[in-house]
Amino acid sequence: MDTKIFKTSEQEIGEAGKIIRKGGLAAFPTETVYGLGASAFSSDAAKKIYEAKGRPSDNPLIVHVCDKNQICDIAEEIPDGARAVIDKFMPGPITIILKKKQIIPDTVTGGLETVAIRFPKNETAVRLIKAAGVPIAAPSANLSGKPSPTKAKHVIKDMMGRIDAIIDGGNCEVGVESTIVDFSGEKPVILRPGGVTYNDLKEHGIDVEIDKNILQSVSANEAPKCPGMKYKHYAPEAEVTVVEGEESAVREKIKELLDGVHGKTAGVLTMCSADYDNAVILSAGSTNKEYAKNLFSALREFDELGVEIVFAEFCEKDGYALAVKNRLYKAAAQRVIHV
Repeated sequence: MDTKIFKTSEQEIGEAGKIIRKGGLAAFPTETVYGLGASAFSSDAAKKIYEAKGRPSDNPLIVHVCDKNQICDIAEEIPDGARAVIDKFMPGPITIILKKKQIIPDTVTGGLETVAIRFPKNETAVRLIKAAGVPIAAPSANLSGKPSPTKAKHVIKDMMGRIDAIIDGGNCEVGVESTIVDFSGEKPVILRPGGVTYNDLKEHGIDVEIDKNILQSVSANEAPKCPGMKYKHYAPEAEVTVVEGEESAVREKIKELLDGVHGKTAGVLTMCSADYDNAVILSAGSTNKEYAKNLFSALREFDELGVEIVFAEFCEKDGYALAVKNRLYKAAAQRVIHV
């Protein structure tokens, strides 16, 4: 397949919108990560997403809208808590799960009777949805299991020749996928942490719980309620181990671990400004918010540099800690050392 690379001119956004409207696939930037978009009303187009990514068909997609009123077109009902999220946090890096109308195919929702809905803040994403004339179903625009793309070059590496078009809209601002809150049950539950934190929601009077599976994976026979809950995610080629705790203890433990690495290229993802001998060092930033923005790009860079073993420092510093831990633990396949 010949993949077109577009910039963000009105003409090129219009061409990408036409591709989606006609059943094709186009990758596009959002404030969180790049998405791989298809018409949310087309079962056949959704199947193309799963095929391009190598994504399990029971892993639901998120439907992106460009207007709050569109939510009423695809959701059966909107509880008061969901309306509060829509009013206070949309557009923005948050997704709500509601009971769906039949206009949304089961292929999009992984066979569930619920639909995940997001109104992105990114201007290019909003322009594309408007140009397409339909809501856009989109997971992250990477090969299934790989770190999510936060730069156009990441999408090009994974998706070139697999999809119809890629819109190069620069780097993503948040760096991790949207927060997902499930409003389809008795009480709202955060299924995936992201750019809107638990504290953000509580401070605005939205009473939510945190799902037990955020720092682990759902069982093999359990249907995932949202993307990222069940299958291998965010993993580079390198083997990742998270070392978590107080800064000085984390540094000393990683130095000890590096002494035990023989015959392989090691790397350290640091947030403690530490120096390590015999390791490729990349900075995640000094805060958890910076860590979230830099994480996926750093994991991909380690692969580009030929790093085979990565030790990731982690210290809890702000409200983004849960979102970072969620991605790190999955990238490390739960290889976590607490010190």
